[in-house]
Amino acid sequence: MTIQQVLLLLLLWMWLLHPCHTEMLFRRTPDLRPKSPVGRASGSDGKALHRQKRGWMWNQFFLLEEYTGSDYQYVGKLHSDQDKGDGSLKYILSGDGAGTLFIIDEKTGDIHATRRIDREEKAFYTLRAQAINRRTLRPVEPESEFVIKIHDINDNEPTFPEEIYTASVPEMSVVGTSVVQVTATDADDPSYGNSARIIYSILQGQPYFSVEPETGIIRTALPNMNRENREQYQVVIQAKDMGGQMGGLSGTTTVNITLTDVNDNPPRFPQSTIHLRIPESSPVGTAIGSVKATDADTGKNAEVEYRIIDGDGTDMFDIVTQRDTQEGIITVRKPLDYETRRLYTLKVEAENIHVDPRFYYLGPFKDTTIVKISVEDVDEPPVFSRSSYLFEVHEDIELGTIIGTVMARDPDSASSPIRFSLDRHTDLDRIFNIHSGNGSIYTSKPLDREISQWHNLSVIAAEINNPKDTTRVPVYVRILDVNDNAPQFAVFYDTFVCENARAGQLIQTISAVDKDDPLGGQKFFFSLAAVNPNFTVQDNEDNTARILTRRNGFSRHEISTYLLPVVISDNDYPIQSSTGTLTIRVCACDSRGNMQSCNAEALLLPAGLSTGALIAILLCIIILLVIVVLFAALKRQRKKEPLILSKEDIRDNIVSYNDEGGGEEDTQAFDIGTLRNPAAIEDKKLRRDIIPETLFVPRRTPSAPDNTDVRDFINQRLKEHDTDPSAPPYDSLATYAYEGNDSIAESLSSLESGTTEGDQNYDYLREWGPRFNKLAEMYGGGESDKDTS
Repeated sequence: MTIQQVLLLLLLWMWLLHPCHTEMLFRRTPDLRPKSPVGRASGSDGKALHRQKRGWMWNQFFLLEEYTGSDYQYVGKLHSDQDKGDGSLKYILSGDGAGTLFIIDEKTGDIHATRRIDREEKAFYTLRAQAINRRTLRPVEPESEFVIKIHDINDNEPTFPEEIYTASVPEMSVVGTSVVQVTATDADDPSYGNSARIIYSILQGQPYFSVEPETGIIRTALPNMNRENREQYQVVIQAKDMGGQMGGLSGTTTVNITLTDVNDNPPRFPQSTIHLRIPESSPVGTAIGSVKATDADTGKNAEVEYRIIDGDGTDMFDIVTQRDTQEGIITVRKPLDYETRRLYTLKVEAENIHVDPRFYYLGPFKDTTIVKISVEDVDEPPVFSRSSYLFEVHEDIELGTIIGTVMARDPDSASSPIRFSLDRHTDLDRIFNIHSGNGSIYTSKPLDREISQWHNLSVIAAEINNPKDTTRVPVYVRILDVNDNAPQFAVFYDTFVCENARAGQLIQTISAVDKDDPLGGQKFFFSLAAVNPNFTVQDNEDNTARILTRRNGFSRHEISTYLLPVVISDNDYPIQSSTGTLTIRVCACDSRGNMQSCNAEALLLPAGLSTGALIAILLCIIILLVIVVLFAALKRQRKKEPLILSKEDIRDNIVSYNDEGGGEEDTQAFDIGTLRNPAAIEDKKLRRDIIPETLFVPRRTPSAPDNTDVRDFINQRLKEHDTDPSAPPYDSLATYAYEGNDSIAESLSSLESGTTEGDQNYDYLREWGPRFNKLAEMYGGGESDKDTS
């Protein structure tokens, strides 16, 4: 027998031992009887209907699930007090599964289940029963409900919602640390027996983890589990019903547990001493090399900060932490010099950034190493004594004067001699030069501060033994001012004086400028070159002066313009002065002193002739000139002779057209000698009537024998050109123009035919259209004239 059959028999035995279950099927249950008073009603036949008390004899039925018998499973029996056993009553069943799942014997009231029932699908069924008179089909009992409850058996094993669980727990956790909780479910009835009571146990994963039997919580079972030793664990959990007793059903699930990292490992340098090398010419910021401390932890727990804590090169080098690689990059902080120091020693420390206080007892989370840096010698370029030079010189110094000296040395131990030169791109005018041996800079052209106050030079220093290694230094030359320019008028002055001016009247205020720039500032003095009876100069002592009249009244007719020389001088040493001449015009002014006219010729113009009238006269003259020019052009055009003067001079028309060639006597069109002497062909002679798109190298062909006929020569050339892929697409026969020995036809010249006596009819020219009418008239008219004569 199987386990399920044994369990089924056991449940049936337990069910038969309780009389209350069986008696319920046959004993009247007072609780289900109607407690309401009897009601009266009137039927359709007028008789009073009396409600009788229910006579059913049941309470509820119980049915065991998963019945495996071959016959229908007996559920129970319905019986009414009105049933006398004579078969006059008929039992009717309706409700859940009536007629399909449950059937009733209409005579005896026995109820059977037609198939196996699964409680997990449905736990109870509600049906309605009624007893009717078989003959009248009238109910003898009112319809009433009853319940068939399905008894559960342990036919479902516990199941987990996930086949595989994933969980994590920090490494080094204490015993009993909760990892994850797994929960299984059982489809059996939890209110009946222990079919749904689940107990959890661990099948795989000991002794590292444990599980609580009632809750399914997985906890750590060993202390100080180290991720660096083992990171992944697989735990198999079993859930068993029937309280874990023998015979219960079970299900399993797998839990993959990962130990997460904590900072429980300090960084460690793999070497106690690290050697690095760097050339002395490396610029500041150059990376020399890297150091790296290993950490067994991961993520932020492995992040390390590097620093230089000791050594004789703490001021010469820096270290930068590279976050992505967790390396310490050592860089140059100051320029290196092999001749000064060749070896540096650094003490580098690596320390964890994120330290867990729980693991302080494991020791300091840092480590150190010694880094030795060797400086390698290289052939360095010369070094100037300064980063830049500034020289000041006066602009009036003589040519060849030394303005300053630059100095440079070879920093290498060999100390090679230095050669100096000027970068001519910074001295395009070649105003300066430099002594190649000692670096002295001297002038080669005169200086002028007013042209250029500053000169920015670049001096190049190179080793004589290695000219490729050069160094540049800027040299700034400032030109100091010398008073070598005389002051001049600031602007051009257009000065006038009114005819009605009075003595002492201001007519102009003048000022001056000077290209020089003295330290004390500009100071100018104004005076007249000679005493002038008409005007005078009054110095305002603010680098300006006023021009005043010395007499009353001026006349344009007497003198229209006055020239007034004014002397301007400065106060620097040596004193410079110049004479500027003011041109003063005499003008007519109104009563307010506003200028009206300054020309003496204006007085001679008629009073009634205005400016508009003068413009109108000028326009008329221009129009007359244009008309004359047009008339002359038309007259000249008429003097040209027409192409055809008269019908009698038709023969002269030939000279107006291009001829079709000069024949054999015309040597300009082509060289007839080629036909007579084929061996005299020019190799590079091209056609003049077209422009070839591509010039090909002429093919050399063997010359024809002297006795070869010209016809054969032409045929040979035609054949060669037809087979030549580089020949241009034109007919070369026109080049040779061969006519042959003789022709049976006479000459076709129009000149000769005109002198013949043969009759020719040109009437067909009229049939050729309007374009040939003129030609038909010419030839037709000629014939008529000839006939009439």
